[in-house]
Amino acid sequence: MTDERNRRQTRVGVVISDKMMKTVVVRVETTRRHPMYGKTLRHVLKFKAHNAADQAKQGDRVLLESTRPLSKDKRWRVVQVLEKAR
Repeated sequence: MTDERNRRQTRVGVVISDKMMKTVVVRVETTRRHPMYGKTLRHVLKFKAHNAADQAKQGDRVLLESTRPLSKDKRWRVVQVLEKAR
């Protein structure tokens, strides 16, 4: 069981919405360099994540972990709040 959890995907993002019950929408931003031109490009993805204890609020930086499908859109869960919003 522990080995399986260690192999799960993790992402760090910012909570942009906490209006749903036990669910938050998290914005994950990654930067990549363009293969030909070398310009740094920002890539943004939004994930719905399970927030069982309602610990994450809007503006918090959170650590997400992949999990089994919990609903139509939820495939991630909030593991911990890394930084609280100001």
